[in-house]
Amino acid sequence: MSDHTYTPSSKFGKWFNDRLPLLSLSAHFREYPTPKNLNYWWTFGAILTFCLVAQIATGIVLAMHYVAHADLAFDSIEHIMRDVNYGWLLRYLHSNGSSMFFLAVYVHIFRSLFYGSHKSPREIIWILGVLIYILMMATAFMGYVLPWGQMSFWAATVITNLFTAIPLIGESITTWFWGGYAVDNPTLNRFYSLHYLVPFLILGLVILHIWALHVPGNNNPTGIEIKQPSKGTIPFHPHITIKDLFALLVFLIIFLGFVFFSPDVLGHPDNYIPANPMVTPYHIVPEWYLLPFYAILRSVPDKLGGVVLLFASLLILLALPWLDRSKVRSAVFRPIYKQFFWLFVIDILVLGYMGAMPAEGTYLLIARIGTAYYFLHFLIILPFISLVEKTDPLPASISEPVLTGKDKSDVSE
Repeated sequence: MSDHTYTPSSKFGKWFNDRLPLLSLSAHFREYPTPKNLNYWWTFGAILTFCLVAQIATGIVLAMHYVAHADLAFDSIEHIMRDVNYGWLLRYLHSNGSSMFFLAVYVHIFRSLFYGSHKSPREIIWILGVLIYILMMATAFMGYVLPWGQMSFWAATVITNLFTAIPLIGESITTWFWGGYAVDNPTLNRFYSLHYLVPFLILGLVILHIWALHVPGNNNPTGIEIKQPSKGTIPFHPHITIKDLFALLVFLIIFLGFVFFSPDVLGHPDNYIPANPMVTPYHIVPEWYLLPFYAILRSVPDKLGGVVLLFASLLILLALPWLDRSKVRSAVFRPIYKQFFWLFVIDILVLGYMGAMPAEGTYLLIARIGTAYYFLHFLIILPFISLVEKTDPLPASISEPVLTGKDKSDVSE
């Protein structure tokens, strides 16, 4: 936290700030001491904030024209695309925005894993981030159902059917989701209501996430706590602000490239066919960002086992700060952990590809191996590495690697 206490110069400013200290809060964000060695991987926090606001804004406008009815939903999407002023742009911003949102989230997560941002004293920040990620997945899936195309309908049928595997309460939960005995109009209404509501819950968690971050402060590429803030930090504004804005500009160029030149490349062509309960698509898949977990779900022949593994693969992330017990945060100084980190990244990519393939033959075998490694990584490998790894010497300060030229990190500071 900044040691400076902001005092407005005008009488009205002082009066207002004494009763609602928004001006002091604004000053705190401007002067917030930030490690001076943060690289561009740290800009994805600001990018994600932009994505969330953009998704909520475009979603609100789209909701004004969308009709949550099984007979009208598909046609209402066509109405938005063809008849609403700039409706095509809003829809493509929203649909491609979800993909870009998740792309930024995955970069943000893997950056945290590489630099040890989940470790003490930042466990609560990590846990809030995982909860945000889980809610994002739920929101994205419900949004995937809303166009009420073939893939929307059958994805909803397959995923909601999984809840029937839960002992005692599974049937009741599934019936509540369906609003009857099959996926139909009540199901669409429930998904629409939740898809509209949950982003605001995510927004609340994001505020808590940022608040929690401002207690211990930012981690940094060396993973070393700053002992002398006057020498190791810089004000958030304008230094980090400009860096974030530049990164956001580059991100927007890529984002708008998809929107204007390949708006449908990340979607599925079957979703341009109206939902038909009598015709099952050859291969039912969710959006690309859910594919690794879809592969985990299908890797077990038993429905209940698949559901258990799916939820376990997400909940295990909450325990990560206590599974990775190494006192050294950054992978820059952890040679063994760094190798297994990249193996884990490859494993996630392999699971994502397997999730897009039919659950049969070699694809299923590879998915099972990838699933086994996913859990081994967290439950066996990380705790074992924490005990036996010999880490590289840590610099005395965050400035030392730059001044001495000794830093050999894969990601420059």
